[in-house]
Formats: sequence, C-alpha cells, structure tokens
Amino acid sequence: MKELYKIHAELCKTFSNPTRLEILNLLKDKEMSVTELIEKTKLSQANISQHLSIMKSKGIVISNRKGKNVYYKLINPKIIKAFDIIKEVLSERLRSRML
Repeated sequence: MKELYKIHAELCKTFSNPTRLEILNLLKDKEMSVTELIEKTKLSQANISQHLSIMKSKGIVISNRKGKNVYYKLINPKIIKAFDIIKEVLSERLRSRML
C-alpha cells in the first residue's frame, strides 16, 4: 500500500505546475500537436516541450509523430475525472469566498 501512496504523490507533484494543468486540460478532448499547444498556451516551444517531456516520463501522455509534427494525447483519460473533481471543488471554494 505504501508503494501506491508513493506513486500517487509523484503523480500529484507532476500536476503541481499550472502549465502542466493547462496542457492536461487542452488534451482532455483530443490529441494535439506541439504547434497547437504552443498556439493555445502562448508559451515557447522549449517550455511546452519541457513540460510534455515530464508528463511523458510520468506516464501521463504519449507522443506520435505524423510527418513533421509530434502529437500528444493522454494515456488514460480517467485522469481527467480526477482533474475535473478537483477543479469543481476549487471552483466551489472560490464562489463561497465571493458571497
């Protein structure tokens, strides 16, 4: 069981970066090229590539080369369920602060 907690903590560390959360959100519905991710995030190619590399090494995304473009997609879309639940909890917290 401790091994599961260790892996869980490592996965959570991966998502402790706002840019990686943004990339995760962009990839939730479809595979995207690095170029598309750059256009959507307005970040540099080097920055996007660094974050994708981290996410790939942690088993979150996989890449697929098509011609000159490299496309990324989520390995397991179930991660989006967890992401959406956390986002919902945080949205509720923000709304309650505004009331």
